[in-house]
Amino acid sequence: MDNRETNATWKYHNITKHPGMPPHYMDWENQPIPFKIYKNLDPIKIPEIQTLSESTALTSLSKSFTDTGSEHVPSLSALGHLLYLCAGITKKVKYPGGDTYFRAAACTGALYHIEIYIVTSDIKGLDAGVYHFSPHDFSLRRLRKGDFRGFLAGATAGDESIATAPFTVVCTSTFWRNSWKYQARAYRHTFWDNGTILANLLAASFAYGIQSKIVLGFIDTVVNKLLGLDTEKEVAVSLIPLGKLRTQVPVCKEEMEEIHYEAEALSKTEVDYPSIREIHSASSLTTEKEVSKWSRGGYKHSYPKPKGKTFRLRPDDDKEIDRPSDTLENTILRRGSTRKFDRVPITFIQLSNILYRSTRGIPADFLKSPESTLNDIYLIVNDVEEIPQGSYFYNRGRNVLELLNEGDFRRKATQLGLGQELPGNASVDVFFLADLTNVLNEFGNRGYRAAQLEAGIIGGKLYLAAYGLGLGASGLTFFDDNVTRFFSPHAQAKSTMFLVALGKSE
Repeated sequence: MDNRETNATWKYHNITKHPGMPPHYMDWENQPIPFKIYKNLDPIKIPEIQTLSESTALTSLSKSFTDTGSEHVPSLSALGHLLYLCAGITKKVKYPGGDTYFRAAACTGALYHIEIYIVTSDIKGLDAGVYHFSPHDFSLRRLRKGDFRGFLAGATAGDESIATAPFTVVCTSTFWRNSWKYQARAYRHTFWDNGTILANLLAASFAYGIQSKIVLGFIDTVVNKLLGLDTEKEVAVSLIPLGKLRTQVPVCKEEMEEIHYEAEALSKTEVDYPSIREIHSASSLTTEKEVSKWSRGGYKHSYPKPKGKTFRLRPDDDKEIDRPSDTLENTILRRGSTRKFDRVPITFIQLSNILYRSTRGIPADFLKSPESTLNDIYLIVNDVEEIPQGSYFYNRGRNVLELLNEGDFRRKATQLGLGQELPGNASVDVFFLADLTNVLNEFGNRGYRAAQLEAGIIGGKLYLAAYGLGLGASGLTFFDDNVTRFFSPHAQAKSTMFLVALGKSE
């Protein structure tokens, strides 16, 4: 399928809207296991890091590492710590049905369908190769021996950040682990859940002084083959180069040997959702020419002049932010997904810090600058000191909240959030809406991946900011078109991507 034939995105997006998803019965006896476990590969233990960062959560999530031009190669322990902070097991909770292992980043349904692989050069303590990260025993398992970074450089049409990186993290999605509960809508969740992981990874990279970037422009078949994936069940979705070497690895376009390693079955049987494979195929890039045409940083976003009453955000400056915010590590370890909110106000300063710090930009190949964005942010304010209840638009260009409609919308928030009490009880509900027509015109079907991923990343940053300030957060699903109608005419023709509720956990 052709990436530019964007009717494929509209077809998938429309059939996976709420309401409209078919009734679903969850077979608990067939629930997938939460890990990919290779049967015959030996684990390589990752050494613990000796010195923790003292960077605060709000500082870490709002900044990106500045490239100084000098070489910097993270140690194996530093790499392992980054993996722990974005996808490691942080707590185990016993339930009647068994133990649940919670990870560092939020995931829909706690199903953890995002897998992580590493493509690396030789570093101290680890030979060059391709590795799978195994959270269940915090180890690496080698899939290929040798330096295969040139294949990634070729797959990305010579992307400099990939070609100079000593490590590249590759994130994949095992669709069934999520579609077991969420059916075909799991493809949306692929990018929400990859986004929350990347929010943690970007924050941790800054805290430890490691250059990082998100790359979505790559030849899918090359990356999938490099990892030895069964693409009927698992596919690569993002690349994240880490660190920098003085010299670029030569681009490699040679034929690659096929690899296959047996892994434990996720469950007794798997249900296929063809629409997931169809949209992924339609949004795949197949040639170097397509990757070169991928609009890296070409998307421009403009903010309309506010028409309603505005409230300028009042975030703390960098010196003040160390006072109210916890360290990044403590925040990640404490983070959860709030299951119940107290109906109490948060302060406007808290909301200002959360919104401002979470939207300072993402180093990604699909964004022109830190100020660029594919998503607009709308809010329902239920209880925030100093500003009235109502619906708002966050104008990032002017750093103001524009009041769209004043009123008590708690009941409406509950309705929009699929009838769940969480958004009605939260102090604030943050909705992400994208102008998909413009996004698809710029990027083709692959723009759908980018828009969903960006919403997930900013949503993940909202999580970190809220918990860094001692508050709570929860990502939620929604009635798609009802959200657009509620925020219209301002949100006319925009499509809902994601929802995060914020407030004080009960």
